Amino acid sequence: MFTNRHQAGDALAARVIDLDLSSPLVLALPRGGVPVALPVARALDAPLDLLMVRKLGLPGHAELAAGAVVDGARTDVVFNTDVLRRAGLTEADFDKMIADKLSQIEARRAMYLSGHAPLDAAGQDVIVVDDGIATGATVKAALKALRRRDPRQIILAVPVAPQDGIDELQSQVDGVVCIETPHPFYAVGAHYRSFEQVSDEDVVQMLQDYWNEQERST
Repeated sequence: MFTNRHQAGDALAARVIDLDLSSPLVLALPRGGVPVALPVARALDAPLDLLMVRKLGLPGHAELAAGAVVDGARTDVVFNTDVLRRAGLTEADFDKMIADKLSQIEARRAMYLSGHAPLDAAGQDVIVVDDGIATGATVKAALKALRRRDPRQIILAVPVAPQDGIDELQSQVDGVVCIETPHPFYAVGAHYRSFEQVSDEDVVQMLQDYWNEQERST
């Protein structure tokens, strides 16, 4: 049981600092992943950026992910080919939805990052951080897109996740740091004493504070 996201981030940082990372780049999944990623980035003295993912829901079944749009130095679209095949759809059927999701991502990046350009993952030791994993669908899409960007290695770092979820993601990363794999697993928030919603304003303030710290230390 973690006290809150900040305490979970401290615990995660203590594990990540022991890894041999020569050029770390921390990517947080907003919004809940940001307060967890901050202690990790501070421990590594690493650049911090966001990895934003928007699900492409199947028409008529929006909860079922047909794919995802993943933000970054370049935008990637990841499709679940099995879902497309069963639904009798093609990637082109999602062009309008993709355009809408890209607009949403651009608006969020403008709000969160205040004009900061996305950081390039090529050749970097990328640590992907979230506050926990439930189904893993969002993280899976993010990792698949990130692999296309030629990082030196990808480390998935989360405080809590079901063991079967971690097992499923192992093939997509070079390493996993996960502190707790409870069984049975009900929900990410069930493993935090305080799991209040992280607001857009919180994300903006946390990122700005971290960038200011980085500027003062250079």
